[in-house]
Amino acid sequence: MTTATGTRDFLLPDLGEGLSEAEIVEWRVAVGDVVTVDQTVVEVETAKAVVDVPCPYAGRVVALHGAAGEVRPVGQPLITIAALDGAGGDDPHATYREEERAGSGNVLIGYGTGHGGSGRRRRRPRLAPATGAPAPADGPERTVAAPLVISPIVRRLARERGLDLAALHGTGPGGVIRRADVEAASAAPAAKLAAVPDTPAAHVGLAPAADGDVVIPLTGIRKAIADKLSRSRREIPEVTIWVDVDATGLLATRAAINAATPDAPVSILALLARICLSGLRRYPQLNAHVDTEGQRIVQSAGVHLGIAAQTDRGLVVPVLRDAQRLTTRELAAALAETTAAARAGTLPPARLTGGTFTLNNYGVFGVDGSTPIINHPEAALLGVGRIVDKPWVVDGQLAVRKVTQLSLTFDHRVCDGGVAGGFLRHVADCVEQPALLVANV
Repeated sequence: MTTATGTRDFLLPDLGEGLSEAEIVEWRVAVGDVVTVDQTVVEVETAKAVVDVPCPYAGRVVALHGAAGEVRPVGQPLITIAALDGAGGDDPHATYREEERAGSGNVLIGYGTGHGGSGRRRRRPRLAPATGAPAPADGPERTVAAPLVISPIVRRLARERGLDLAALHGTGPGGVIRRADVEAASAAPAAKLAAVPDTPAAHVGLAPAADGDVVIPLTGIRKAIADKLSRSRREIPEVTIWVDVDATGLLATRAAINAATPDAPVSILALLARICLSGLRRYPQLNAHVDTEGQRIVQSAGVHLGIAAQTDRGLVVPVLRDAQRLTTRELAAALAETTAAARAGTLPPARLTGGTFTLNNYGVFGVDGSTPIINHPEAALLGVGRIVDKPWVVDGQLAVRKVTQLSLTFDHRVCDGGVAGGFLRHVADCVEQPALLVANV
């Protein structure tokens, strides 16, 4: 957007997937810097991912709109660029690319996805101003040594704990500040480090109240999780059913597979995913969602399998699209890659939406059972508890077996108890007798 003064305001672009705002994590440029077309100018965090935002204009930065920690709405000014001396307003390098005009979302680069080369991770030696006003023309430029921080999680943690990264000593390679450095500094009694200046109190991660309570603003991914789960509970008449199962046979099958081909191990989660896919082929009513506006139930042709994953940023559900097309080994590899990327925060927003059924292995937290909330707008979610030794009757005799609890939460609008119970029983039977799975795939 060109202003009357000849400068151009780059507006926070449409982030896609229904996202309407983003939090500024770190400015990559300062007032007075010269930028080129497509140069990354800011790192922002949406409710789904941390992304780099490149600017479609070339010129000199005259204003930054918003400070680190501030939430900016889509469509509002993000950075103001002035043309360089001698550059006309029709400079082809200071225009949007066609796909950006179309709002395709291609201006966003998922953090850590490898696009753009190493240059986009370059740290500037100057601090970006905390306000949108241009720097004084006659004033000296303030310079400080930029702290060596690679992870946006470390930056967020420091911000939440009110620590000034410039005052921390990094113990990582080359002096890089690690999460352990932030935690050690916040735990030290003598560490009275200054909070980041000019950061509005409403955007500080953890703000102590007058009576000693801690106030945690409901922003970013926590707000997204709260909104989605609240909507799920409001709209979906959900029912949870469960069953205890003997997983001894499933563990033995996994051990046999991995012994035969140790170079490509298969996880229990991959086998459970394969069992879910088998069940959804038999009971496609659960691979669906309710279109409330159209007053219809839509059964998906493919299974876009969501895997609940706990990360430092909160609970996310990365999606394996068309999972039914993958072999069990391909499932295992895709699950390992996807969950690792989710925990590292490197998945783009598109990989965190569009699921049709979710598998949640909450047994990793050492719990036996749960009544999961459906990942709206999906129609069902299978939860798996921990696998532990328990007494079990086998052929009329008491024995110690590997037992787990399976729970299925389903949308009662898409099916009745017969379908849900049939699916859960199929899953339970395949866990107890993996030969049944082989017979059905």
